[in-house]
Amino acid sequence: MSETIKRALIGIFASVVVGALVIAAGSQGSRTAGSFAVFAIGGALAYVINWIVFVPSNLAKTEHYFDLTGSATYLTVVIVALALSDDLDARALIVGAMVIVWALRLGTFLFRRVKKAGKDGRFDELKTSTLRFLSTWTLQGLWVLLTVAAALAIITGIEREAIGWVGIAGITLWVIGFAIEVIADQQKSAFKADAANDGRFITSGLWAWSRHPNYFGEIVLWTGVAVMAIPVLSGWRWATLISPLFVTLLLTKVSGIPMLEARSDKRWGDESAYQEYKANTSVLVPRAPKS
Repeated sequence: MSETIKRALIGIFASVVVGALVIAAGSQGSRTAGSFAVFAIGGALAYVINWIVFVPSNLAKTEHYFDLTGSATYLTVVIVALALSDDLDARALIVGAMVIVWALRLGTFLFRRVKKAGKDGRFDELKTSTLRFLSTWTLQGLWVLLTVAAALAIITGIEREAIGWVGIAGITLWVIGFAIEVIADQQKSAFKADAANDGRFITSGLWAWSRHPNYFGEIVLWTGVAVMAIPVLSGWRWATLISPLFVTLLLTKVSGIPMLEARSDKRWGDESAYQEYKANTSVLVPRAPKS
């Protein structure tokens, strides 16, 4: 067995085990549908949906529906949780709407981007190996579960509390983060749509204040969801606050910033303008450029 296959198998196993632990923690104090915790049903769906779509995607060796499936998984998990949970209060309905709006917007944006580009270079090698490709889809299931865990805890939880100032603070953070992410994506799309910018890198708008403002916005909005969950968490359900921590780790250390920075360094690393942009612009948290 090759080292690559071993890593893929370990990745699949680890993704399922970590997910199972989060599901067990989140299911404590969860409302039930029949004999099953609603939180557990949502968590299981995060994996099942990705595994189902993986089958035809693997046969066709295509990643075209990967991002769209991720968004559809968020939508399905949240909608099912809302449908199966009774006595929904304002906090549960608002956080459900937040996730739905975010998933619809980001999923549509990413799907159009991949469709326009024709392919996603991240999958060139992964999709040639069934196990490596499966590990990627399994990881997306874990990604959805960990990201939406705090929101799922709010929706499915037995405890209900008035919104209060903590809830308002969380909503405010989400609105700020969502606005930053949307504006950053729109600015970059407009930049790339201009033929005069072909082969260049963006340094205007929010991108003059941060090299990855869209990622900063995403971290802030999921932090807002986690803040909203704080008043209704107890016992093992506190583990669902892993949501913003996971998003931050994923985007800053794994598949987000490191991958894009390496790609940009390879493409423009020898250009003085790019070197100056990197030296003067924050990696993540927006701040006024040094010059």
